[in-house]
Amino acid sequence: MTRAWQRMLSGRRLDLLDPTPVDVEIEDIAHGLAFVARWNGQTQGDYAYSVAEHSLLVTELFSRMYPKAPIKWQLAALLHDAPEYVIGDMISPVKAAVGPGYGALDERLTAAIHIRFGLPAALPKTIKAQIKRADKISAYMEAVQIAGFTEAEAGKFFGKPKPEIIEGLKIALRPPLEVRQDFTKRHAELMSKL
Repeated sequence: MTRAWQRMLSGRRLDLLDPTPVDVEIEDIAHGLAFVARWNGQTQGDYAYSVAEHSLLVTELFSRMYPKAPIKWQLAALLHDAPEYVIGDMISPVKAAVGPGYGALDERLTAAIHIRFGLPAALPKTIKAQIKRADKISAYMEAVQIAGFTEAEAGKFFGKPKPEIIEGLKIALRPPLEVRQDFTKRHAELMSKL
């Protein structure tokens, strides 16, 4: 029989093909995401830019763009890439090459994670689109600030954000354990307000 589970640091065994909410722990997500590099690690600085750091930025952008959004949708923004704690982060061209199997795996993991933290298994389309807009602005900022893109090049791929949305936000690459702590803290703050 083929092994389809991964042992987490919490001791949970997450079945990757049939994940259940009871096997999802925020500490495992935060730890995994803090060590998964975005941009395939091709960023400037002494530390990789992690998916956890990206998720914190997307949450901040989402809150700025939709200040009246309920807390649960801010939580959804924080967890928008949570499946990557076990399947890693792939740039879009690689996802396309892998095919629909990647998307199906991502959807199953997302559903388990959402249910674990009180969100609907599948987000409403409008909320998913709003989070995607914040995600694209984050990608623009990352491209320009740490991935070596010009503003024109980043604008072509991700769209140029309104200056007031990104005002005062500067990406700082930090040690994974610091990012992990901030991700876990942000999650706890949002959960306490639900």
